Amino acid sequence: MLQELSHMDRITQLQDEIQQLLMIMSTSIAYLTSRANFIQVSPQIPITKQRNPEKYDTPEVFEANKKELVTDLIRKAKQVEYLINSLPEPEPEEIQAERLQRLEEEMQLANVDYIQAVNRLKTLHAQVSELLRSMLTEVDGRLVDISNGGNGDASIAS
Repeated sequence: MLQELSHMDRITQLQDEIQQLLMIMSTSIAYLTSRANFIQVSPQIPITKQRNPEKYDTPEVFEANKKELVTDLIRKAKQVEYLINSLPEPEPEEIQAERLQRLEEEMQLANVDYIQAVNRLKTLHAQVSELLRSMLTEVDGRLVDISNGGNGDASIAS
């Protein structure tokens, strides 16, 4: 019938089974309203509408189909119930609160580590930027010195 699954798989399967249950209900209602013949249930209430014979099922077929729909509905409801019963019991609130507190503390530590890493990154970025700036300044300065050649000539040496 239903295989043993992890908790999340059970929840997913439960969701699928509930959707199928709702589909069976919807289909059953659509069948019952579209394939039933109008019959008088009270002498005080007359039948005001008639359907063509090809638009409704004979009483025998209609009853057989109703029984099949009920069987399908019950089978699916039992599968949903089985899945619900197979879900783990929820943790007591105290345990949940402790677990959430530990997660909060871990998150705060991770946040401190993150801020430190960002600050370290900013420091390294500033150092690399300063190093590049000084290297470019030295290279530009040497090019200007070389290009002058000491004689006031402004040609650039290659």
